[in-house]
Amino acid sequence: MNDSLTLRPASRLQGTLRVPGDKSISHRALMLGALAEGETIIQGLLPGEDPISTARCLSALGAEITQINSTEVRVRGTGLGQLKEASDILDAGNSGTTLRLMMGILASQPGLFSTLTGDHSLRSRPMGRVSNPLSQMGAQIWGRQGGKYAPLAILGQSLKPFHYHSPIASAQVKSAVLLAGLLTPGQTLVTEPARSRDHSERMLRAFGAKVYTDKSLTVAVEGPAQLVGQTVIVPGDISSAAFWLVAASIVPGSELLLENVGINPTRTGILEVLQAMGADIQQLNPREQAGEPVADLRVRSAQLRGTTLGGSLIPRLVDEIPVLAVAALAAEGKTIIRDAGELRVKESDRLAVMAQELRKLGAQIQEHPDGLEIHGPQQLTGASVSPHADHRVAMSLAVASLLARGETTLENPECARVSYPDFWTTLNQLFL
Repeated sequence: MNDSLTLRPASRLQGTLRVPGDKSISHRALMLGALAEGETIIQGLLPGEDPISTARCLSALGAEITQINSTEVRVRGTGLGQLKEASDILDAGNSGTTLRLMMGILASQPGLFSTLTGDHSLRSRPMGRVSNPLSQMGAQIWGRQGGKYAPLAILGQSLKPFHYHSPIASAQVKSAVLLAGLLTPGQTLVTEPARSRDHSERMLRAFGAKVYTDKSLTVAVEGPAQLVGQTVIVPGDISSAAFWLVAASIVPGSELLLENVGINPTRTGILEVLQAMGADIQQLNPREQAGEPVADLRVRSAQLRGTTLGGSLIPRLVDEIPVLAVAALAAEGKTIIRDAGELRVKESDRLAVMAQELRKLGAQIQEHPDGLEIHGPQQLTGASVSPHADHRVAMSLAVASLLARGETTLENPECARVSYPDFWTTLNQLFL
């Protein structure tokens, strides 16, 4: 692909598609497969750059990962506590999930020395939120600014059980602590201020770990655990589906059928918000695959209206907020996004970047420390925009271009490969 891509407005979008495998589940399937005894088969694995970074790190630590086809892999695990020391630095690329969850795994491997790093963006993202609770369990972690930023060095220890009261609702923080607890005798617990996505808990149970949850937003894992290889079917990623849900909602005359999308209730905030905005979305053929709820989603164009979102809803749709900002531009009335300060420490400062780039298209947006305020509907005009090397920003700007008058030039479209390798091909196929 060229360094830039020319995008044009759409008359309508029509078709049936499957979005890539869920990125969060893909990471966790690779990690638990590598820690389990025996063989794990992962079907529908996201072939994006982030899961590839996870696979490379695990291979360097002794797991055998074999490609069966484009979206299916075989993992032969080492068994808990049996990872081998890597001979080189482990590179997580652009993947915060890889780096943060690997911290929990490596901190609990007694005597194992590891060094972790990532690209420029990842090295600027906060890691103290993981190193702090792990250090309270007895982990030895060194890094820039006292372990707050990568590169990080970790010397694995026999950890002690711990009840961590997290100040933020973060599946990555929660998962890192739970993974550290797999080799720790007794119960390791995490309590969050709001419910974050629960893929780790579901998959840990499927692999044989004893995991307990209650209504007080606390989850616990019993260690030492024993994990046994499984067959994991990865559903389509609802965060990737979000771009098409918004696109079909705002481009008049559109209708799309999205097959095999994961509808885990900790991830369906996007559906609730769009339906509150008046979107026409139906869930068809609901079913369960490998412990995860799945459905086909039919979306038709509709006149959206503004809404307010914040509080405990944010952890359930934090990755979808950039494209929801685009939906707000097409909606009648005012949309307020608040309590979303976490977006400032993603692959980019997504609040600032979305406001900046949508303004280039003529949008009027108020940026607040923890969110955005948008009055719609607004008319956009094509311009040259940049995703700031952020995959979700790139695809959100592509959705915005569908409504803009004239041509929009998107720089560095290739960054979408992190989570959606075929996004641009799919967009062309749906264009009418």
